[in-house]
Amino acid sequence: MFGIGIPELLLILVIGLIVFGPGKLPEIGKALGKSMHEFKDAVNTDETKTVTVVKEVQVPAAPAGEKK
Repeated sequence: MFGIGIPELLLILVIGLIVFGPGKLPEIGKALGKSMHEFKDAVNTDETKTVTVVKEVQVPAAPAGEKK
């Protein structure tokens, strides 16, 4: 996806372990996962609203010569 393989992931994990410590890593992972989930939900909700608005705006117009 981003060109990150196993060695790079291990390096990131080791650096995170050194910086934050073993007690904080699960909390950070949980917060990151929750944030990503909320962001994904917000994006999906936004797309749904956009599609709904576009469908509501597309009302067929009466031919130019007809009167109501």
